[in-house]
Amino acid sequence: MRPTTWAAIGFALPLVAYLAVFYAYPLVENVSMSVHRFTRATFVTGEAPFAGADIYREVIGSAPFWPTVRQTAVFVVVSLVFQYGIGLALAVFFQRSFPLSTILRALFLVPWLLPIIVSATTWQWMMDADSGVLNSFLGVFGIDPVWWLNAENSLMSVTIANIWLGIPFNLVILYSGLQNVPTELYEAASLDGASRWRQFWSITFPLLRPVTAITLLLGFVYTLKVVDIIWIMTAGTGTSQTLATWAYAMAFGKGTAVIQYSQAAVVGTILLVIALVMGFVYLAAQRRQED
Repeated sequence: MRPTTWAAIGFALPLVAYLAVFYAYPLVENVSMSVHRFTRATFVTGEAPFAGADIYREVIGSAPFWPTVRQTAVFVVVSLVFQYGIGLALAVFFQRSFPLSTILRALFLVPWLLPIIVSATTWQWMMDADSGVLNSFLGVFGIDPVWWLNAENSLMSVTIANIWLGIPFNLVILYSGLQNVPTELYEAASLDGASRWRQFWSITFPLLRPVTAITLLLGFVYTLKVVDIIWIMTAGTGTSQTLATWAYAMAFGKGTAVIQYSQAAVVGTILLVIALVMGFVYLAAQRRQED
């Protein structure tokens, strides 16, 4: 074997080992746990009986499953639509250079830089029904207080907070993509009499498709597995329960009578499959675009 081959193996080996230990092994263990019936005792001894697909049928057939799937879909889709829409609008706005544009763009990154516990606690305080600033603001216009964090409104509340958290990510990625659009195209379109709106739909938006695709994919995967901000704000109660918070509650016995390791692993596997499907959809779309 040539020295260059050994060198390539030497460079690749640490990465392969890292992926195997921190990615492949946990995934295999999660799938294994989802087909074995684990309890506190069998989790310690490792002698859980094999259950096959029985646990999957139990989880999918349980009463909370489909409502939780719907709530997860609403949380993910609404978050992505508003995060992308607002992020794109801000990216186009900041594309034009004006005084203090750099400082203002940096300020929009604050939600992204803050620790999640700080952001979630702040939103929890702002949405407090009695002393929250949002209800105080609504009161100025004579609007009755909104119980933001109760069971019925909790999904709306955590979605608003998550949108706020995701806007900076979309702004940064889309703004970077806009920098790669040739300015000559806009100049030629202006000479042809195209309005700014027409330039956006005919030049900006089509050329941003590759950046849009990866932005939405990363946003989807991140939003699908969000636990922290939901748990801090509402503990996943009421309509704010998603598949991720449900799995967390079952795995750690939060709000459940018993710890359900295997059921939590099933939900985790379902989340993994959904993320993989979206990844393959992205790869298919990229391949079609290249062709």
